[in-house]
Amino acid sequence: MQFRKSLLALLVSAAFAAPAFAQEAPPPAPNNAADVQRDVNQQQRIEQGLQSGQLSTKEAGSLERQQQHVDRMEQRADRNGSISPAEQSRIDAAQNRASANVYRDKHNAATGNPQSASSQRMQADVQRSVNQQQRIENGVRNDSLTNRETGKLEGGQARVDRSEANAAANGRVGAGEQARIQGRENRQSARIFNKKHNARRRS
Repeated sequence: MQFRKSLLALLVSAAFAAPAFAQEAPPPAPNNAADVQRDVNQQQRIEQGLQSGQLSTKEAGSLERQQQHVDRMEQRADRNGSISPAEQSRIDAAQNRASANVYRDKHNAATGNPQSASSQRMQADVQRSVNQQQRIENGVRNDSLTNRETGKLEGGQARVDRSEANAAANGRVGAGEQARIQGRENRQSARIFNKKHNARRRS
């Protein structure tokens, strides 16, 4: 009889303990958090390539064109508020191709001059893209951005990437071109702030 009472008490305490443990476990990261983290990583690798001279301005522009394509895919996938397994697979494949191209361009015979005015402008532009993507990623992880909002912001990043790619297509980024890119970055920065500080939260 005593054994049965002890067993019953053990089972009851376990039943109450299980929900407590479940509440302490951190929630899984939303599926687009990993996508935005890869965006950050890719932009950082492009920036590092420019700084080291492994990437020319023209190569960096070509890589930004690919990042535009990835950001557009993320924008479309997030449009309905969630990313399907098929969409995720396509995004992963595009990111893998972009990653391979970053590696290829950083290890080919072409080099850049990181001290040139053109490279310095491109470095500043790509660094701002790194910062913007990090702000988006932080918003995804702390739930201040919904999936739809994240998708819209990735659309904004795609427009910035396109501007950078167009400016660098001839291998030189002029002061006027950079001013236009910075204007687009300023608008994107304001959009990120507004969406992170509105009343919407990830459900």
